[in-house]
Amino acid sequence: MKTRTSKAIGATAGIAAIALSVPLAVNAYAQPSTEQEPAPKLEIPDPQGPGCDALKTALPDWKSLTETPVGAALQAIPDASTFYSAISGGFNPAVNIVPVLENGPYVVFAPTNEAFAKLPPAQLDALKADPAALSDLVYYHDFLGLLGNEDVKGQRPTQQGAEVKVDGKGGDIKVNDTAKLVCGAIFAKNARIYLIDTVLDPKTPPEAITPSATSTTSSTTTTTTTSAAPTTAPTPAAEAPAEPMPAADAPIG
Repeated sequence: MKTRTSKAIGATAGIAAIALSVPLAVNAYAQPSTEQEPAPKLEIPDPQGPGCDALKTALPDWKSLTETPVGAALQAIPDASTFYSAISGGFNPAVNIVPVLENGPYVVFAPTNEAFAKLPPAQLDALKADPAALSDLVYYHDFLGLLGNEDVKGQRPTQQGAEVKVDGKGGDIKVNDTAKLVCGAIFAKNARIYLIDTVLDPKTPPEAITPSATSTTSSTTTTTTTSAAPTTAPTPAAEAPAEPMPAADAPIG
């Protein structure tokens, strides 16, 4: 009789122990973890080129430009102040392409202040007075894409319509065989900015080539207010009609 009672007591104690342990187990798994893994940070590569040390000295917080619209980023770069004036209505109120660029992605070749200073004063004054010519100039410095120093090379149609040719990589990049890289790529929101030492001339573009694997960007025609829209490339003149053939019954010779 004692044995049966002891077994009964033991079984009851075991069931009670299990009953007490089950809620604890349920509670342990019923509470979701509130901890979240931190989002990975965007790695911003250092810009390259002989003028990058000067850029970093003048703009110590240059990495913050990666979240800055391209217009504000260009405005923040001291050595791009003249180019910013050219694209934002400072040269001529009728030419403001900043809203267009901020709907990127764009690669922007920004001539430095020194590059603009190399232009003859009369040429610069003529640009400021001619909205169509100024629009051609500023749109010729931009093409669609987000390309870094190793990938920017190639020949691509600009927003002006004519093509631009980029050679080299890293800190040794040339544009149209004349303009050299000063510093780039500087990351901005929806843009990659390359400071160059020469103003590009839309009147002397490289000979157009058939788009290939290195030239996959297509040009789009963008319309903004007044004359801020890029002009289209001139339509080739129609071929002269061939000389008429002599009539069938006309004498030969």
